[in-house]
Amino acid sequence: MYGMTSAISNALPSEIDVQLTKSLEDALTSEKVFTTKEDLTQRLEVLSFLNTLVKEWIKDTSQAHNIPENVGGLVCTFGSFRIGVYHQGADIDTIVIVPRHINRSDFFTSFYQKLKTQSFITNVRAVEEAFVPVIKMLVQGIEIDMLFARLSLKEVPENIDLQRDELLRNLDPKCVRSLNGCRVTDSILRLVPNKEEFKKTLIAIKLWAKRHRIYSNSLGYLGGVSWAMLVARICQLYPNAVAATLVHKFFLIFSRWKWPQPVLLQSTYTTNLGYPVWDPRINVADREHVMPIITPVYPSQNSTFNVTRSTLSIIKEEFKLGQDIMGEILTGESTWSKLFQPSKFFTKYKYFLSIVVHANTEEELVEWRGFVESKLRHLSTSLEFSKIVLRSHINPDTFTPPSSSSRTSHASMWFVGLDVSRAKSQQDDESVDGFVQLDLTNHIRAFCMQVKKKSQSTFRPGMDIEVNHLKRKELKNYVPEELRREKQISSTVGSKLLARLSAERAGN
Repeated sequence: MYGMTSAISNALPSEIDVQLTKSLEDALTSEKVFTTKEDLTQRLEVLSFLNTLVKEWIKDTSQAHNIPENVGGLVCTFGSFRIGVYHQGADIDTIVIVPRHINRSDFFTSFYQKLKTQSFITNVRAVEEAFVPVIKMLVQGIEIDMLFARLSLKEVPENIDLQRDELLRNLDPKCVRSLNGCRVTDSILRLVPNKEEFKKTLIAIKLWAKRHRIYSNSLGYLGGVSWAMLVARICQLYPNAVAATLVHKFFLIFSRWKWPQPVLLQSTYTTNLGYPVWDPRINVADREHVMPIITPVYPSQNSTFNVTRSTLSIIKEEFKLGQDIMGEILTGESTWSKLFQPSKFFTKYKYFLSIVVHANTEEELVEWRGFVESKLRHLSTSLEFSKIVLRSHINPDTFTPPSSSSRTSHASMWFVGLDVSRAKSQQDDESVDGFVQLDLTNHIRAFCMQVKKKSQSTFRPGMDIEVNHLKRKELKNYVPEELRREKQISSTVGSKLLARLSAERAGN
């Protein structure tokens, strides 16, 4: 038995299931989500280069601490690269694991400076104040996120077993959270019955989630590890199923899931190490989580604590839509391409906010944009307290503002779709200053002040943030191609619906 319960079905795949999986693989190939051998080779070279840098740094830092002998240390990967479901252009999640005499301050000073001196590495930026502190960089064009963990060991051998809970003893919480990136990834792979079908299914679900704009942990949707755990749970429930069946069951199960009932891959447990474990029976804060997906290692945590009631409602709608499309695919009425068709966003709402960030250089913009993005969900939550905004929907995609509307040549923007109470906005549908009646000014001003106040370590001269009100008709000045595409999709869907209704009437 895999997981918390016995399987729903142990049925072997039928010939139709196999054929549908082959057509799914063809669709994914056409979407270019599978990596190439050349890309894998480059990534392995980058990781080898980083591992060499880390070994050099550990040796130099050890000598500075009067420890001349070789003490080991290594770079480990986790996340999509370690699972094997990354695509060309995706980042690589890594962690530097060091012995006890090397401190986090060393990582963010001497190692950070070592990275800055490498000609192959650009856009090096430290996010030291994050919940999981990280150094971000570009190595030969590949994005790298590098975490840090200091073990209570004299030396760290290459073959260390990171699954041992005892390794967490006497570690600070940030190191525990960093280490659990590797520990969770390896546990997910261990807890699925068929790794190859799991990987194919996860690639499909991740592509669908990105196209439907619900792939972002920082914005209150789901990140990569959460999607992996949802897919893994379906694999546990249908251990002999192939990818097409697993995608179908994914939408079938989660479109009906009774949140906040948690998703678990195995039972949670505690040890004598003293770290808090997710448990709503004991921890009051855990009872507030609306979509708990629990990590399968000690100390088990909710990977989706950023999800809000608003983002949950958006995710649930997309699950239901996915289930409807799967029904069409199974009957031959549609193909897999419809599942991966980008969702409508700009034609879905009447009112929008644009959030624009400015900086003097591209490198500073990358740093500033990352900081602001980590705070955007707070704006969304604040707007919903206005009682006028029923839903604020953040689009995770970033856009480049037209030059006519940007004060600098280095700027990025996000859009937030607003579902507004009809009673409050009906009189303003065609008015130029309709948003005056919505009275969101205080929420927006408070958000901008909060961002600037908390950005003291990140802020540079020239960095700024502005939030503007927009109505749908104004979007043509910002995202004309997106609007055109969504209208074409609506027109095509409408034509098909009319054709179907006509055929049904003719049959009657």
